[in-house]
Amino acid sequence: MKAILNQISKHQALTEEEIQAVFEEILNNNFSESQIAAFLMGLNVKGETASEITGIVRVLKKHATQLPQDFTDAMCNCGTGGDQSYSFNVSTTSCFILAAGGIRMAKAGNRSVSSKSGSADVLEALGINVAASPDVLAKALDEVGLAFVFAQTMHPAMRFIGPARQALGVPTVMNLVGPLANPVDLETQLMGIYREDLQEVAAQAMKELGRKRGLVITGPDHMDEAALYGTNTYTLLENGKISQHSFTYEDLGMPKVELKDIVGGDAEENAEILLSVLKNQPSPYLETAVLNAGLGFYANGKADSIKEGVDLARQILADGSALSKLHQLQEVQV
Repeated sequence: MKAILNQISKHQALTEEEIQAVFEEILNNNFSESQIAAFLMGLNVKGETASEITGIVRVLKKHATQLPQDFTDAMCNCGTGGDQSYSFNVSTTSCFILAAGGIRMAKAGNRSVSSKSGSADVLEALGINVAASPDVLAKALDEVGLAFVFAQTMHPAMRFIGPARQALGVPTVMNLVGPLANPVDLETQLMGIYREDLQEVAAQAMKELGRKRGLVITGPDHMDEAALYGTNTYTLLENGKISQHSFTYEDLGMPKVELKDIVGGDAEENAEILLSVLKNQPSPYLETAVLNAGLGFYANGKADSIKEGVDLARQILADGSALSKLHQLQEVQV
């Protein structure tokens, strides 16, 4: 580790092989908390590269708990967190809309880190077993077309990194690799990220990991999802090419929604918000979920534009199929 830390301190990038070797040692509990913290903070200060992120993801997936069945068409819309926006559970709400639109959703997530309610917290409040076994997850993906993939259950070796992350108290490379390290091999991905300058790095990592298509979004005020105020920027991976884009709520003909209007609460409050959206009750929460689901349909390629995706999301909420997906998951992921 000493040689690696010295290399990082000189702002020298690590090769994928070098960072894989370090992470193998970390996941085998061969480094102290202070060594791991120094490593994570060193990468943060140096700036993470796509190869470094890819290397970490491959080691995490190697050590992850595996599902008994392979899926080759799955998508995830998990974000990095760390944006301090305290918004409701946008991606978790949107995943039901995406699943109802015919996309197989392997929704990764965790408990709250920077908000009052993480995806695991709100789904637990809705009666879903977030720590379900791999067999149950495979059944949910097969029969419902949607499963919640809990990081703590599927990445047990991550417990050796947790104390160092908690001690640092700032976003690290682990925020970036979390959404990419889904144990289910993803075909497409929508990834919210709190730092616009890391969009292209994340998109390049998606490419190296074999994603067919992917989109990395940063909302205004460094949100890790799209919002209906200010400018949203995104990086698109399509046919092996990476390109940068931006849009506003006005471009989509959608109403303006300020951040203060989509702030969430604890798990129970956010569960009520999620239900209100799936019941198609008009609100700023619904508009924000529609936007992000529309972005997901576009990221997947099911819609040819964000606007077309937004229109599809509205249709799905109106016909009740998104709410039906929640009820189906409540019956299977128990």
